Amino acid sequence: MGRSEAPSTAGRPDERAGRHARSAPGAAHAGAARAGAVRGGSDRGFVTAETAVALPVLALFALALIWGLMAASAQLSCVDAARAGARAAARSESRDAAVAAARSAAPRGARVELWRDGDLVRVRVRAHAVGPGPLALRLDAEAAALAEDTVGAAGAGPGRVP
Repeated sequence: MGRSEAPSTAGRPDERAGRHARSAPGAAHAGAARAGAVRGGSDRGFVTAETAVALPVLALFALALIWGLMAASAQLSCVDAARAGARAAARSESRDAAVAAARSAAPRGARVELWRDGDLVRVRVRAHAVGPGPLALRLDAEAAALAEDTVGAAGAGPGRVP
C-alpha cells in the first residue's frame, strides 16, 4: 500500500456509524432510558389500579355534591313558600288563598300549616329531601308576618301608627 492510497472503509461502515452514534450527545441517556423502561415495566399496572379506585370516589363525590345542592335548593323553596304564605295571610286574604300561595312556591309534596299567634300570622312549610337512607332529610321553614287588620286597630299610642 502506497502513500497515495487511502485506507478503505468499505468493509467497515457500521464501525464508522457506531463511532458517531456513541459520541452523539444524549446517546448514553437514551440507552439508559430504554433500559429503565424495560426494568420499570412492572409499574404500568399501578396507574390502572389508581384510576380504578379514583374514578368511583370522584363519582360518589359528584353525586354527593349534586344531592347537597338539590337539598339546599329545596330548603330555599320551603323558605320562599313560607314567606309567600305569610304575606298572603297578612294581607287578609282567605286561608285557602294563603295556603295556595305557599303551596305554589313549595317543593312537591310539602305540607303547609297556617295559624294566627296574636297579631302575627305564621306559616310553616315542611318537606322531605329525597335521598338514600340517612340522607333523606326533613326540611322545615317558618315565616311570620304582622296581620294588616291589627295595624292601627287599638288607636294611636306609643309604637302604633294611626
